Amino acid sequence: YNIFCMNANTVKIAPSLLSADFGRLKEEISQIENAGADLLHLDVMDGHFVPNLTFGMPVIQAIKKYSKLPLDVHLMVTNPDFYIDHLANIGVDYISFHVETEYHINRLLNKIKEKNIKSGIVLNPATNWNQIEYVADIMDFILLMTVNPGFGGQSFILNCLEKIRIISKYKTIRKLNFEIEVDGGVTDQNASNLINAGADILVAGSYIFNSNNYAQQIRSLKLCSQNCLTD
Repeated sequence: YNIFCMNANTVKIAPSLLSADFGRLKEEISQIENAGADLLHLDVMDGHFVPNLTFGMPVIQAIKKYSKLPLDVHLMVTNPDFYIDHLANIGVDYISFHVETEYHINRLLNKIKEKNIKSGIVLNPATNWNQIEYVADIMDFILLMTVNPGFGGQSFILNCLEKIRIISKYKTIRKLNFEIEVDGGVTDQNASNLINAGADILVAGSYIFNSNNYAQQIRSLKLCSQNCLTD
């Protein structure tokens, strides 16, 4: 089978809370935990870097109180440095920021790591993969956007698959161990291809939350990882 499919058994599913019903957030979190999620993915948007606003620190604090799952915070903001201490105090587990938003990427990655939080950088669909070259040995994960960030429910951008393959190959050649997270338009239709290409973490929003059975949707994505082994 495909050599890049070695991570198939351990693929993690990170439901994106942006697609949840905020009127019953506590219940949604409880359901998603019981459905077999591995992480909770939280998109923080500022209305500047992306044309949308989501939740701030008080909501993340409430989510932390309700959830036992690791919290994976994706900062879609123009000043990510400002958020790090707040998020560390809340006790989140992953923080990623966009390369376009930070002049001193090494420094910010290290600042996050010093707080015992996994640090990652985010690449938009049109951002070249080689932006990671000089920080790949520092970062704990990379988040690859497969839609343009800002809104949920968009369709997967196909040429992003090749970028995942290139980064996965680069990781293998350089013997690095960062995780590859993929966010945007993830469904059971493309999950096998994503895992085959090298994805370790799949973020899924509307695919999970727009269904009546969260466990079934998460299972269908995990199943893709098992199918991947037989491809």
